Amino acid sequence: MTADEIRGTAQGTAPVPLSVLDLVTVGAGRTATDALRTSVELSRLAENRGFHRYWVAEHHSMPGVASSSPAVILAHLAAHTDRIRLGSGGVMLPNHAPLVIAEQFGTLEAMAPGRVDLGLGRAPGTDGATAAALRRTDRLNEGADDFPEQLAELTRFLDDDFPDGHPYRRIHAVPGPVQATSPGGVQSPHRPPVWLLGSSGFSARLAGVLGLPFAFAHHFSAQNTIPALDLYRESFRPSEVLDAPYALIGVSALATDDEREARRQVLAAALNMVRLRTGRPGLVPTPEEAEAYEFSPMEREFVDSWNSNVIHGTADQVRTGLDDLQKRTGADELMITGNAHSGDVRLRSYELIADAYGLTTA
Repeated sequence: MTADEIRGTAQGTAPVPLSVLDLVTVGAGRTATDALRTSVELSRLAENRGFHRYWVAEHHSMPGVASSSPAVILAHLAAHTDRIRLGSGGVMLPNHAPLVIAEQFGTLEAMAPGRVDLGLGRAPGTDGATAAALRRTDRLNEGADDFPEQLAELTRFLDDDFPDGHPYRRIHAVPGPVQATSPGGVQSPHRPPVWLLGSSGFSARLAGVLGLPFAFAHHFSAQNTIPALDLYRESFRPSEVLDAPYALIGVSALATDDEREARRQVLAAALNMVRLRTGRPGLVPTPEEAEAYEFSPMEREFVDSWNSNVIHGTADQVRTGLDDLQKRTGADELMITGNAHSGDVRLRSYELIADAYGLTTA
């Protein structure tokens, strides 16, 4: 694992590398199969247009988000792409045994050598009751509090370097480095780079202290973006992985052929968030349903606040918004998530953004 497997190269006129975050959203009247087919199309589009990496997120018990199993989805995408980096944005470490994650991502690395990222978060990616069902315990705070220890254990499984006397010394994550030490063994030189994800300062500081790359969830925690990035850079210590900080931010952005259509699309996505935040998660509504919906004053206030953080409009307007955001934050990479009811709208958005930055077609 080298810094070259982490750092990207800006393409076209983009100020930094551009990447894709896919929530595998399911719109009303569509199925999870439809959403996953869109993900395959989008991963191919991203690869052909010069986006640097393609990540999927772990969410649970949300009808409108079909990304509960990132490793399974990434295996599917690996079979349909050749070059683009694939990864988790992220796997929620407290939900899983570290050995299981090491095995899953060792398998993905074997499928797509040299292009797999392992992004890790410490939140459950769902509500408390679902988290308890996932973890088979209601002691949820322990998972978050133990995150540094879980991370250290996962890293040792990935590197197969538990010290002598450790109870896990003779346990090996396979596929993994142990195969190179077996008679006749040959092991890939690659190991999935570990990224820490966050929406506050905890993971920012930890990523800095450990010298790891950091991904911040600007798309739903914009008020914390600059403080978290500052904390990451101030805390950073050079490591075998990186000699300088490297931070990407997740950005909600949607480009359409005209400004009015962009407003319609993001209103539908915002209504979906209203329902999620009020305990009524469902499929992403159509723009027509959102336009007919009678928002309460409190809901309207939420929608206005939410959409103020969504860069949307024509391709030129989105490009300007992305450029301004990168300048304000100093982010080393922008990871764009474009949420809409229709897969066609999402695909068109990334095409328009690629065109706006002059990204060439491979």
